[in-house]
Amino acid sequence: MDIRTHRIAAIPGDGIGIEVVAAGLEVLEALADRDGGFRFDVESFDWGTDRYRRTGAFMPEDGADRLRGFDAILFGAVGAPDVADHLTLWGLRLAICQPLDQYANVRPTRMLPGIRSPLRHVGESELDWVIVRENSEGEYAGQGGRSHPGLPLEVATDVSIFTRAGVERIMRFAFRLAQSRPRKLLTVVTKSNAQRHGMVLWDQIAGEVAREFPDVRWDKMLVDAMTVRMVQKPASLDTIVATNLHADILSDLAAALAGSIGVAPTANLNPERDTPSMFEPIHGSAFDITGQGIANPVATFWTAAMMLEHLGEAEAAGRLMTAVGRVTADEDLHTPDLGGRATTRQVTDALIAALRGRNA
Repeated sequence: MDIRTHRIAAIPGDGIGIEVVAAGLEVLEALADRDGGFRFDVESFDWGTDRYRRTGAFMPEDGADRLRGFDAILFGAVGAPDVADHLTLWGLRLAICQPLDQYANVRPTRMLPGIRSPLRHVGESELDWVIVRENSEGEYAGQGGRSHPGLPLEVATDVSIFTRAGVERIMRFAFRLAQSRPRKLLTVVTKSNAQRHGMVLWDQIAGEVAREFPDVRWDKMLVDAMTVRMVQKPASLDTIVATNLHADILSDLAAALAGSIGVAPTANLNPERDTPSMFEPIHGSAFDITGQGIANPVATFWTAAMMLEHLGEAEAAGRLMTAVGRVTADEDLHTPDLGGRATTRQVTDALIAALRGRNA
């Protein structure tokens, strides 16, 4: 039997990213051993804040190009208390996403078994969303600068960039995703009452693309009103598309409403597959718990399942998510972010045991 080999670039990064990526790779190896039809060829990169302290750069100048030969990237987190956040974000994560044109950031949110929402009387069937974040332009395009530093007339600008090409492609991606889900429902998030150029173009193109998908119901919400709807009427939402900044904020709210940011996954996709896509948990480096062995690895396991789907291993992805559900259903396996006392090691061991069980 021919064994499929998937080349994975592992970038643990900083803080608990190192701990959860290690757990994720253990689980992927256990999956590969159980399946027998595929294997992983993993190369790890020491890119992150420690490298920045040593060399002045988070990654080599040709770092993004080095990643082009891989099938996927598994990323942990970047950030440290003693280094400015804008340096870490632009020095590593965005330095990968933007050159590799990973323009569709996909963040599923749903209630996993055994995890309770802070919203009263909200269950699994009422909170099942996918947030699509435009990942290449908008507020994170990098346009702007500072003039007259240190003087009373110092000026700082950040310019949001909205291109027809950029908006069209993310809208089509979001409509196709909504079309693939049972409810065929899409909500377009905007702020065109205040941002009357870029976001009006966003709204206009949403209406144009919608005509290509007559079977998809869609509506439009101002971002501030959207936060209210997410809390008060979660069952009214399904697929959501928003700008780089708006979706970044809304997806953190979504993770909290689903029980914990510690279980929330992300895929940074190049849908055309011209370049490798990158998969990461959204919880960040969490230096307040780094080294304590209590980081929740579930977000990384879910992220790994998304990576497996992208790699064409849908059966293995489904098996992994079934095992995740069995683990989260056991409150003795809840880490502190979920109100429990379990360790990263205990959750990882339980997940691997679930994968190796007879009914896995």
